[in-house]
Amino acid sequence: MDPIQALLDELIDYAGLFPPARLEMTPAVDAFAMHRTSALAGALGRFVVPVSRLEEFEAAAAGHLPLVPDVEDVDQAPELWGVSALVAAADDLDAVQADLEAIDAFNDRHTAQGAGAAIVDTIELRAGSGDAIDAVLDLLDDELYPYFELDHRVDVRGTLAAIAGLDAGAKVRTGGLAVDDHPTIDQLGQFIEACRMAGVPFKATAGLHHPVRAHQASVGTTQFGFLNVFIGASLLHAGVIDGGGLRKVLGEEDPAAFGCREGHIDWRDRSISIDALAEARSRFAHSYGSCSFNEPTDELRAMGWPVTAMEDRA
Repeated sequence: MDPIQALLDELIDYAGLFPPARLEMTPAVDAFAMHRTSALAGALGRFVVPVSRLEEFEAAAAGHLPLVPDVEDVDQAPELWGVSALVAAADDLDAVQADLEAIDAFNDRHTAQGAGAAIVDTIELRAGSGDAIDAVLDLLDDELYPYFELDHRVDVRGTLAAIAGLDAGAKVRTGGLAVDDHPTIDQLGQFIEACRMAGVPFKATAGLHHPVRAHQASVGTTQFGFLNVFIGASLLHAGVIDGGGLRKVLGEEDPAAFGCREGHIDWRDRSISIDALAEARSRFAHSYGSCSFNEPTDELRAMGWPVTAMEDRA
């Protein structure tokens, strides 16, 4: 595996329905289908959709989804579409239960032989307490992997304890349309470090359209880059840097400080091997939701990074 492959593998969950893109369902599904057949398809993760719009998604995707083959396990379908569904907040258990029933019905429809091959295998929901998380976990079956969105403005260590050791992850909001939606370097650093100490994987959402941290006039604030977040988290996971080093990576604004060479990804004088990077991505720093797929990949290519390694794999 090339280091760029280890870094980008299924990194971007496509959230074209959400701001600032706010695409309608049909163009969002069409874009996802196009990206799945592009040279950089290996960097594409799941399609993100609210449970309330699953039927709308089905209608828009009908012409794109491959048919489930005559096999016992739908996961053997090579073109299976992965879907991440946004469900009700964890403190509204009745609404969560209703959403889970809708997901079960969707999966039953799309795992039958001859149906369009798609599966909701992850869910995302807000959670404000460990008790709320425990209650939701009691409702889940083994086929669904939950990401609990936690408030980056508070100490999440106690809440993470409810997830630690379980097949579940945390979610952090890294941006949005308002300045207040963006965590500070210290807030994001505390979140990632707390996840590492608890052994809890995480995903991020929003504000990571660009590779490297920079001021964005469109939102009137400085946004993190996806290289900052995922290289920083991977270096932390591998023990190459500590919490202080993580904050330095998160705050890095010089694109030249990040590099990719044979066998390694670098930040200044620190580096991580392919194997350590792949392990960090698999076990810790999972993915991020973005309403654009082209913007982050095009900008990375413009920085001179060898994204052709992903293209060669396609």
